Amino acid sequence: MAKYMLIMRATEESFASFMSHDFGEILESIGRYNDELIRAGVLLAAEGLADPSEGVVVDFSGETPVVTDGPYGELKELFNGYYILDVASIQEAVEWAKRAPLTAGSKTEIRRVTTIDEFPQDSEWIQKERAWREQTGQL
Repeated sequence: MAKYMLIMRATEESFASFMSHDFGEILESIGRYNDELIRAGVLLAAEGLADPSEGVVVDFSGETPVVTDGPYGELKELFNGYYILDVASIQEAVEWAKRAPLTAGSKTEIRRVTTIDEFPQDSEWIQKERAWREQTGQL
């Protein structure tokens, strides 16, 4: 099994479609999808994100980090929420993503979540992180 993150991205088209739907209906369809993931035993985490206007960007392109308030970037550059699934393969993650109740024009990026075992185990920092993960029940 491996962890995969499904990153939900909006487009101008999907945002307009989302805004034209009843929010109760949206919650119902997402709730049914989430329930399927839970019953299948593959859901590890799922969160939606607040409006970009409530966020900030920390930009490291200069000598010192610069913080700017949202909104920032184009809608197509933002993501609105994510799922983390524990599935056997990227193909299985794709199949779950294809079943998501998203509006027309939405996009989902799927990325494998790396594990601590993929990093050099002789690193002091990896050893500290491993100890923390063991202490908090994450390993």
